[in-house]
Amino acid sequence: MVNVWYMTAMLSPEQYQAALTELADRDADLAAILDAFGAPEVRPRPPGFATLVLLILEQQVSLASAAATFDRLGALVGDIAPGQILAQSDDDLRSAGLSRQKARYVRALGHMVAGGELDLDGLDGLDDGEITARLTAVTGIGTWTADVYLLTALQRPDVWPAKDLALAVAAHEVKRLEARPDEAALIALGEQWRPFRTVAARILWHHYLNTTRKKGIKQP
Repeated sequence: MVNVWYMTAMLSPEQYQAALTELADRDADLAAILDAFGAPEVRPRPPGFATLVLLILEQQVSLASAAATFDRLGALVGDIAPGQILAQSDDDLRSAGLSRQKARYVRALGHMVAGGELDLDGLDGLDDGEITARLTAVTGIGTWTADVYLLTALQRPDVWPAKDLALAVAAHEVKRLEARPDEAALIALGEQWRPFRTVAARILWHHYLNTTRKKGIKQP
């Protein structure tokens, strides 16, 4: 794999602003979103174990539901770290609202980090593909979770979470597609926005948050 700057670098605030300008110049549909709603605010998540636990909790549920479970988990264990998670029984974790499956997932993550099989501090210098490979080696972490970690915690410039439902819904609306794109179609659509697919994703999510979700439209 060719190791170019955007595969290992963090997107700086200056690069983010430049990318917004470039994408707006290249794509009138993205420009219209920015004109209507302004630039999407970037709220980075801290890299590390706790953020990965939160992302596992966010799988296939609303952000509000995941946040509530995460807060209950924090109240149970204190610092959300591998040792504290592994010290809990499955019943303890389920008392905080984790499903049996997600309790297994966060425990698997805890074992790999505590055992040194996954060095979260050492991910920064790796390219996106290698980070994805290491994260998805953990039971319960798939490409969606890895992509969102790359995008929000490591702030990589060219991440495209093609399994994300809100992104597909927004792309369907913004690009006026006949049908909501599946994963393959969404990957193909995102190619036009390289090497700033992270920023394109943020713009499309901005549309979703200010239109589809705000109107209360139910999505399958």
